[in-house]
Amino acid sequence: MRVCWRKIPSQRNSMACLSAACERAGYRLEFVNGPEEDITLYSLNSITGPSFIPEIRDADVITVVGGPHACARWKELVRIADYVVVGEGEFTVPRLLDSLHTNGPPPPGVATISSYTPIDHTVFLDGNPSFGEYKGYIEISRGCPFGCTYCQTPRIFGNRIRHRSIHSIGKLAQSFHDIRFLSPNALAYGTDGIHPDLRSIHSLLRELSRIPDKDIFLGTFPGEIRPEFVSEEAVDLIARYCSNTRIHIGAQSGAESTLQKICRGHTLSDVWKAIDHCTDGGFTPVIDIIVGFPDETDEELLETVSFCQEVARIGYVHAHRFFPLPGTPLQGRVSRDLIPEVVSALGSLALSGRLTGSWNNPEIRFFSKISK
Repeated sequence: MRVCWRKIPSQRNSMACLSAACERAGYRLEFVNGPEEDITLYSLNSITGPSFIPEIRDADVITVVGGPHACARWKELVRIADYVVVGEGEFTVPRLLDSLHTNGPPPPGVATISSYTPIDHTVFLDGNPSFGEYKGYIEISRGCPFGCTYCQTPRIFGNRIRHRSIHSIGKLAQSFHDIRFLSPNALAYGTDGIHPDLRSIHSLLRELSRIPDKDIFLGTFPGEIRPEFVSEEAVDLIARYCSNTRIHIGAQSGAESTLQKICRGHTLSDVWKAIDHCTDGGFTPVIDIIVGFPDETDEELLETVSFCQEVARIGYVHAHRFFPLPGTPLQGRVSRDLIPEVVSALGSLALSGRLTGSWNNPEIRFFSKISK
């Protein structure tokens, strides 16, 4: 039985993780640029994923669809795909391939046009090597206890954060020159995700620093940091063990009222304290923001622009336009129009080299991150 993986650049980490999981189960994936026999697997995110729907619908092979978009829209996707994986795929996908090989029924966690049984497990990160020959970032944590209204993470992976062990991370790190982490909040490693505690991250960095000829990057894309976890002690740890000169902080808005509406769980004061800790420690802050939330007022937009202008004097801003992700409280909502003053101000910051991202086209995201 030939099993193929549809190459989609934005799904690099899913490709690495699931190809390793399938290989352990005896299925070696072939990477393809379109549907091919016997089975083609797709991982779709909610921004670029819909563009692949015509291809999946017209494919004359067995199609298996998973990823964030599939988790939120499985009832729609079962009409065009043969199988839809709902939830984490490391165990579900190999079990599905086994059932296809033996002509058995699909396992829990797989939806079809005629049936669906919810997933019956939670993935233990240490049980998955994260990658094989095809590499992604090292995933150190999964899940998020916060409920930001625009974010899919807690809706897919749960609101209890899980962590890979230091031993497992150390083994995976041997395969890299630059060690970079995938995490919803890198400084939350080893914690409940709500209360900062640096003991585990200190132990992890100390252990990784013993591996010769490795550059460690913590607090950079794709493992940015929540502002309330940034402290003087945390910055000192990054300075002691890591090679990055910039620290990415997820602020998401420069308006206090917007932070409350999107349920960020931190204040604007927390953001400025984090920025101060970074600059005091010799790091350049890179601040993520989102503009165009559906209920964002003109005043709130101008507050965010003013915030960006202040940040740009000492660091960088990465901005993108709100996009309504399926499965979130803001699904189905529309990004509000940006007033001319906002477009002009953000454009000026971009021309100065202090702002990256796309605040007009919500489909362009994560491709211009400043990573060092």
